[in-house]
Amino acid sequence: MDILTIAGTILSFGAILGGNYLEGGHIAALSSSVAMLIVLGGTAGAVMVQTPMDVFMRSLKVSVWVLFPPKNNEKETIEKIVEWSNIARKEGLLGLEEMTESEPEFFARKGLQLLVDGSEPDIIRSILDVELEAKEYKDTQAAKVYEGLGGYSPTIGIIGAVMGLIHVMNNLADPSALGGGIAVAFIATIYGVGLANLFFLPMANKIKSVVHGQAVFREMIIVGIISIAEGENPRNIETKLTGYVS
Repeated sequence: MDILTIAGTILSFGAILGGNYLEGGHIAALSSSVAMLIVLGGTAGAVMVQTPMDVFMRSLKVSVWVLFPPKNNEKETIEKIVEWSNIARKEGLLGLEEMTESEPEFFARKGLQLLVDGSEPDIIRSILDVELEAKEYKDTQAAKVYEGLGGYSPTIGIIGAVMGLIHVMNNLADPSALGGGIAVAFIATIYGVGLANLFFLPMANKIKSVVHGQAVFREMIIVGIISIAEGENPRNIETKLTGYVS
């Protein structure tokens, strides 16, 4: 679990609600089911209009990365690549066939299979680059769904506020209700801006960070696989790949 995400969420909400309390406000005054319906429903609908179905479904799957980002295990992978290079030097590339069948990581398994098949380094690079770029593109598009949510929600919040003010203006005959009505109208704006800046945009950036980390991890695997194909010394391969570990 990403502790920083939990801590950041608690801190942001604590600061906002704590400041509201210190100013004499009440949490109940910030609640409005109608405003939440307008903001969430309108924002979700707008994003669904602009997003293809496969991208939208992918965005739902990668949302868990905000709390549970996939682990890349760079050091363990470097050790495996060095082991593969030792096997290749001693037994030849065909000696890696057994390792191919037992490798759990799809990207590395595909690279190993290309090695065993005797593909040239340039061919391996081109095939794996296509795989890497396609995966990175799909996941980046999924992250942009949350950017879209963060872009639309403040505007939908303003629409909700204006709708509330229109309702207030239609009831000017009751001056005692004006203050409360205006306050409720602006709750939609708070929801829109709050959801964008406390949830949607941070989620988008967190997912993009994970996607970038996975791309760098896969690039490291590509470099390792190609180094084996070129017959580099295992120690040199290890030295080269440790540059990817921060």
